[in-house]
Amino acid sequence: MKPINWSDVSHATTTRSKPSALRWWRRWPEWAGYAAIVWSLFYGALGFYWTLGGSGFPLGLLNDPIAKYSAFRHVTASTAGPVIAILSFLGATTLFMFKFNTRGITRTILLLYAWSTATILCFAIPDTRALIGVAYAPISLIAVLFGRSLHYIDFFTWTVINQYICLIGGLLWAAAALSFQRQTCNSCAYCGRKGDASRWMVSSSTERWGRWVTYVAIFSPAYYDVTRIAWLLGIPLGITKELYQSLQDSGAVWAGAGLSLVSIGGAILTHGLIKPWGETFPRWFPFWAGKRVPAAAAVVPAGFVSILLTVSGIQVFFQFLWSSDFDNWGATTPLLLMPIWGIALGIATIFYYYRRQEYCNHCSR
Repeated sequence: MKPINWSDVSHATTTRSKPSALRWWRRWPEWAGYAAIVWSLFYGALGFYWTLGGSGFPLGLLNDPIAKYSAFRHVTASTAGPVIAILSFLGATTLFMFKFNTRGITRTILLLYAWSTATILCFAIPDTRALIGVAYAPISLIAVLFGRSLHYIDFFTWTVINQYICLIGGLLWAAAALSFQRQTCNSCAYCGRKGDASRWMVSSSTERWGRWVTYVAIFSPAYYDVTRIAWLLGIPLGITKELYQSLQDSGAVWAGAGLSLVSIGGAILTHGLIKPWGETFPRWFPFWAGKRVPAAAAVVPAGFVSILLTVSGIQVFFQFLWSSDFDNWGATTPLLLMPIWGIALGIATIFYYYRRQEYCNHCSR
């Protein structure tokens, strides 16, 4: 088998690209596989440490009582630690094999293992707390500016931090798998183009579908926003008087209204995926007025949030099935739209990414 030298892509960059294209984030096909190997060895070492009785195992109800709806709520360090260690070290070996131009059934097995690992790390281990940590960041910052503390840092316990570590690992695995998949089917590792195969992504019909999906992502949180703002205005929409009074006494109505403002801001930014100001900074924008918006500045955060929304939505859905509360439908049913919101945002981000693709300095397509 002829090895794929990831440094060859770097040579192509230096000969065809402008110096700005040498920035590390634009060269992700070169380092994603190595970064995923390092992450896997690190987490494998943690699994070995937990196997030997080390403290800090982050999964299971015994160590994380809040994770009642986690897929791993019944695991323990003694049973899951060895599995984590073995799968992580096996994963590092799998990633190392990505350096070879593998074909046939071997390529299929490697890709299946890689994409399965990425899916588990991104969608099975995190829960709603990963989204809460991101959503409450601007609210906490505003509270600090007004001289109040929400004890935001205290929220990030080791079990929550572990979720973000797994999310990072899942994204690295996905990047490595995508790079390997492209290279082994004679596509450009950077843009994914293979002849004219990607033209359908920028066709007029596809653009129309992209706009519709983007509008679904924009309006999906509207139901949630209406209920939370109504509570702030003194209207107990969809909840009992007892729950409303409890929210008033604890100040949770302000937190709900703050989250609704965050989602409204997110909806405005989502609209930018199909508007000109989502590609070029408007004139009133300080420092960057008139400059092109880097595609990664929209794709990375939107893609990350779409994963968090989908994960949280799936968990909320099962939680609703197991403990339905129809008396407080205004508190529960708006959250059932989160999977639709997350999936629609992810698809809208993909459409935006392909629409922003320009001339590739690496494959000259």
